[in-house]
Amino acid sequence: MRPSEIAEALDLKANTLSVYVTTLTRAGILTTWREGRSVYYGIDLKRVGTLVDFLVNDCCRGRPELCEPLAARSLQRLAAHRDVGTRNVLFVCSGNSARSQFAEAILNRDGNGRFRAYSAGTKPNRRLNPEAVSVLTAHGHDTVGLKPKAIASFERPGAPVMDYVITVCDQAANEDCPPLPGLPLTAHWGIARPSAVEGNDRAAAFAAAYDAIAERLERFMALPVETLNALSLQNELDAIGAARVSGKGA
Repeated sequence: MRPSEIAEALDLKANTLSVYVTTLTRAGILTTWREGRSVYYGIDLKRVGTLVDFLVNDCCRGRPELCEPLAARSLQRLAAHRDVGTRNVLFVCSGNSARSQFAEAILNRDGNGRFRAYSAGTKPNRRLNPEAVSVLTAHGHDTVGLKPKAIASFERPGAPVMDYVITVCDQAANEDCPPLPGLPLTAHWGIARPSAVEGNDRAAAFAAAYDAIAERLERFMALPVETLNALSLQNELDAIGAARVSGKGA
């Protein structure tokens, strides 16, 4: 998670969070790495397991039931993640005029009611890319109602609470996207920007971007999200983003 996401989840000031994560990193509980301009923190689960064993034996005097209130809260969060009905998924790119719109349209059409997809941009364009509209139309999508939206619109009261937030362009992933309500799982599925291609290959680039997103979504829709816990789902989302895609339209 980014530091801003941790601070939002725990309601901590930035300087307080900095002290905590520095201490935990020195203790080997947290690991840290950089992706573009963003810094991420992750948990070393093996060391955390050792810590939990110590706490049960030392603080709980070898009686796990004394630690039950803390464990119960964690289990309730995982159960809540599994028991919800339709999952809300937000796809984010910089302009929200092509790649994230592809993802929204594909998942809403092919998700069999298990998912409700949305899309947004960190710096949304004024309208959809006409070449993206052509690709969507060629694949039988209804483009009425599709338009670029700012990610800030999903921070407002009454906005849908997201279960997953997935960036599909490197620029959006490297920008400090605001933490959204509900502590959604996050992942990055980088897809090359088709509008950067010039000349005769441009149409093929848009088709390839659509195919690459469809391929990743096919893997996502095959996941048993109703039964996997949050950690397993996070690992699956990351694996989908890291996998090579064929981009059949290329």
